[in-house]
Amino acid sequence: MKKRIIYSVLLAGLSLNLLIGAQIYLKSDEAREKSKLYEQMELFVGVLDKIRKEYVDGDKVSYEELIHSSLKGMVNSLDPHSEFMEARKFTDLKSDTEGKFGGIGIEIVRLSNGAFPLTVMAPIEDTPAFRAGVLRGDKIIAIDGKSVENLSSSDAVEQLRGEPGSQVTITVVRSSLKEPKDFTLTRAVIKVETVKDIDGRSAFSLGEDRIGYVRISQFGEKTTDELESALDKLSDQGMRGLIMDLRNNPGGLLDQAVKVCDLFVPRGQLVVSTEGRAADSKEEYRARQRNRFPDLNIVILVNIGSASASEIVAGCLQDLGRAFVMGEKSFGKGSVQSIVPLQDGSALRLTTAHYYTPSHKRIHGKGIVPDSVVPLSEEEDQILFLQRVPGGIETLDPERQEMARKVTDVQMDRAKDFLRAIIRFADHSGAPRKLARRADP
Repeated sequence: MKKRIIYSVLLAGLSLNLLIGAQIYLKSDEAREKSKLYEQMELFVGVLDKIRKEYVDGDKVSYEELIHSSLKGMVNSLDPHSEFMEARKFTDLKSDTEGKFGGIGIEIVRLSNGAFPLTVMAPIEDTPAFRAGVLRGDKIIAIDGKSVENLSSSDAVEQLRGEPGSQVTITVVRSSLKEPKDFTLTRAVIKVETVKDIDGRSAFSLGEDRIGYVRISQFGEKTTDELESALDKLSDQGMRGLIMDLRNNPGGLLDQAVKVCDLFVPRGQLVVSTEGRAADSKEEYRARQRNRFPDLNIVILVNIGSASASEIVAGCLQDLGRAFVMGEKSFGKGSVQSIVPLQDGSALRLTTAHYYTPSHKRIHGKGIVPDSVVPLSEEEDQILFLQRVPGGIETLDPERQEMARKVTDVQMDRAKDFLRAIIRFADHSGAPRKLARRADP
């Protein structure tokens, strides 16, 4: 009995010593981290002072310029989407949210931090770049003759923008071209309709198969209104199935992605969630009452150019069995950038969380995997793009033009076949027209 008491006391004492030791270790660890921080801050200030005192052209460089350059380098090294924005760039960003600015109409991204290639994710329809034949996947190597090797994607965007009517030349490398190609583009006010029919207009007519088609080029302020109007036109004509084309859609506004899903899912349904390190980064976005088309069979087309908001829509409707996804795996840009205004008018755009589909699949770095993979070669994808551009095929070499006119959109054809089969089955069996739900891998 006495031995048990002694062992219990010893065990309690040992546990107490371990607890106290752990606390001391953690505190000393925190102290060491603070010490390292002070050492690094001292190093930074020392270098800053050395530059101002001894750099040969130090009188031409202000402390503000040096610190802003340091902040840019620090934040840009985190990931391709975080950045430090000076006051002028922050003002430009705020104007972007209004959906109106002077530029050439392309979405660009660096596929790796601080290195080539600066790549066109998608040209925006009905813009100077689109009409000139700039293609998804084009790699920009120069702007106005100057290399972009050391430019971040945000700095490149700043150079591409300017007064409407002014010109800018971009030099691109493309796998199908033997040499780099220059595109001299006249900047314009970029304000476009984001929802169009198969002919690039807003007629939204149905064929005999009663399958509707909408292309969403990006998610702007009025995307949901435009989509709802298109669906009303198609429904009035007796639509029985819908192809929603999100290929080469680089994303846009989160609230519009959620509202688009609202049209097809029940009230209260989780559409997308975010999670990060901070407690306030965990949010859920749920549908709010709309669900205007609860029984509509939908096929969503995606490819490597589908990113961000388009992945949220595809991932949500796929998870919930409301849409069958076809095409190729999407880009995988599912991160949240928070804008933090700073005291001098500048701002920090910082990646603070990741997006998750309703079944808690992470989008970032993984993308949306189609229920049915229907591949297109890079050449086929480029030709299909040129077919939509007025005079696009004529930009090809004469021997390739005839071949290009014969290229068909196999992804579109497969989507139509899928919906026709569902409609025929429903007509003959009387069973509800429901899409087969994708089994999670």
